[in-house]
Amino acid sequence: MSRFYGDLQGSRGETTRQGTKDSGIRGHIRGWNTGAKVYCSVDPETGKDHVRVYRTSGSNAQSSDQLIAEWSDQLIVEWEVMS
Repeated sequence: MSRFYGDLQGSRGETTRQGTKDSGIRGHIRGWNTGAKVYCSVDPETGKDHVRVYRTSGSNAQSSDQLIAEWSDQLIVEWEVMS
């Protein structure tokens, strides 16, 4: 049974992926100069689902990823609002 589930829609239709407690799941959605990575995993200390969202520089990859949000279940650990 899957602990994590993801879907993606593009010009070739929709695809889905599953992740387990051990594997987690991640995705990188991007354009040429900007994008976002999302990681879902199990926090080894609490056993709760843990999510991290990073801002990326897209396929161009001109800078390192920047953590913009992180939370476990419903507790937000970090959040940055960009204007």
